[in-house]
Amino acid sequence: MILSVQNITKAFGTDVIVSNASFHIEDREKAAIVGINGAGKTTILRMIAGDLHPDDGVISISRGKTLGYLAQHQDVNSTASIYEELLSVKRDLLDMEQDLRRMEVKMKQLSSREPISEGGQFAQEAPAALQSEYTLLMERYNRISTEFENRNGYAVESEVVGVLKGLGFSEGEFDKPICTLSGGQKTRVALGKLLLTKPDILLLDEPTNHLDLNSIAWLENYLMNYDRAVLIVAHDRYFLNRVVKKIIELDNGHVRTFDGDYTAYAQKKAQLRETEWKAYLNQQQEIRHQEEVIRRLKSFNREKSVKRAESRMKMLDKMDVLEKPSEVRADMHLRFSPQVISGNDVLKAEHLSKSYSANVLFTDLNFSIRRGERVALIGDNGTGKTTILKIVNGLEQADAGRLTTGSRVQIGYYDQEHQQLHMEKTLFEEISDIYPDMTETGIRSVLASFLFTGDDVYKRVGDLSGGERGRLALARLMLSKANFLILDEPTNHLDITSKEILEEAVSNYTGTVFYVSHDRYFINQTATRILELKDQRLTQYIGNYDYYLEKSEELSHSGTEPAAVKTEQPQSSSKEDWARRKEEQAQKRRLLNELKRTEEQISALEARDRELDQLLSQEETFTNVEQCTRLTQEKADLTGELEQLYEKWEELSEQEARNCCG
Repeated sequence: MILSVQNITKAFGTDVIVSNASFHIEDREKAAIVGINGAGKTTILRMIAGDLHPDDGVISISRGKTLGYLAQHQDVNSTASIYEELLSVKRDLLDMEQDLRRMEVKMKQLSSREPISEGGQFAQEAPAALQSEYTLLMERYNRISTEFENRNGYAVESEVVGVLKGLGFSEGEFDKPICTLSGGQKTRVALGKLLLTKPDILLLDEPTNHLDLNSIAWLENYLMNYDRAVLIVAHDRYFLNRVVKKIIELDNGHVRTFDGDYTAYAQKKAQLRETEWKAYLNQQQEIRHQEEVIRRLKSFNREKSVKRAESRMKMLDKMDVLEKPSEVRADMHLRFSPQVISGNDVLKAEHLSKSYSANVLFTDLNFSIRRGERVALIGDNGTGKTTILKIVNGLEQADAGRLTTGSRVQIGYYDQEHQQLHMEKTLFEEISDIYPDMTETGIRSVLASFLFTGDDVYKRVGDLSGGERGRLALARLMLSKANFLILDEPTNHLDITSKEILEEAVSNYTGTVFYVSHDRYFINQTATRILELKDQRLTQYIGNYDYYLEKSEELSHSGTEPAAVKTEQPQSSSKEDWARRKEEQAQKRRLLNELKRTEEQISALEARDRELDQLLSQEETFTNVEQCTRLTQEKADLTGELEQLYEKWEELSEQEARNCCG
């Protein structure tokens, strides 16, 4: 155990953030803390890092172990360049290398003053003092040289360059002064420095913020191969699935630990929640029943009845009442419903080009979107993804090309910067000014569905947090009743629960969706088609993010780009794929139904077999030759039938396992 957190409690005023929480991290273990926004995840990291102190409890780190902490926001104003800033982490190795070079010069000077015999030693006639100085210098040189090599000193510069490129910095940016960088770039620099220090315990608070997909994939591989402990706070579920093997859940101040990745945690959590709710509801039903019995007994107004009522009351008072579980998704209530159905052809882009001065984003882009599709546009930062969405929405003009929207298409736009919101207005005004026919009750009801209740509706939009503005923008989008949603990073600032609600709303939406997102889990759950913008052109993948990864990896290994992937596939191909998937799903359902029927038959026959054993053991049976013979024959027939069913069950189970693994 490298890190131990025992019974810690932390409150700010009367607001208890963490209550009696305990967990531990083993050496080389990768774990994540999850919970809704405001649950206290960052607070726990800050207490472990020593920036905050718990009100109660103990946090212990193994003796001699180092700890590194990446906060969400960095305030670095160094005049050093990006490259120099990261290289400074390896200052001791750089100093060691300079020391080695100085010793080499010194040894060369000493050797030039007196003859050297074979084997690198001074000749016997050399002065003893000179021999002693040279020997000591050589010993020190060998010792430092060995340490330098063991610490991979000769690869320092290539290691720094590798980390910088992995985090998305181009070589042309290496010389940029830190003080001129954006907040996101500073965070990437801080992350790079932290990775290069290689602490024994790595604490990362939202490390994937400000990283593009390639950089996130690089960080995943880095952390998966990191031979020390990692504790992460992140909303990127795909990232968590790839990196961590333990989930530490923080819910209403309480901590619960789950082994496995995020998906395993979500499944176990759902099962636990269902069990807890059943237990709670059953107990509440029992309490209501007992209270009704007590009321009736008292109403009889007889001494015996009153005593029985009092006895039941005492039993009720001693009952360990279960705490009501938190509501499943007691958050946003989001549902997109188009007011009118669009035509089949929703959008067609032909020969689109866009540049900003000498910066060419893309040229000669061609793509189309049909009704009901959910198309994800992915690519590195700065390739022009958001620009494409703005061109489609009429907020930017293409330099060349034509854009055509289909009949009855009504666009609803979600802007990641929330520039369409009016910062000076209240939340109530933001809705009422756009939808003047809505009643106050209706507006309050919608805002409450997005967690804005009571006097919250009179807050200024400009005073809201990023997550709150995101929820308000989604409320506006829901009210628009649009049939073509254009979403620019819709999951930014949302906690995991809110992301899941948005995923469900997008998946159930009967209109068309075109979006940009870095959230690979969101893409995987919602996309029916992916367009990758790379090297100023688009490549199409008909499927979700897992399919995109599989196909793009195949292409990179083969070095080819099949036309079926590179170019627009005909709609008939998409229909064939859809039909094939539906048939596969139907076959799986038939298999599962057959397996269930077989299990039910086995269960019924086994029950009859036990019943026969009981009958045959009774005296009235085994003394009755005719009945005993009949039951014995039935048992023999049943045994044979069971053997056949067992074989059938085994065959079906193997087939199901092959389907799952395939």
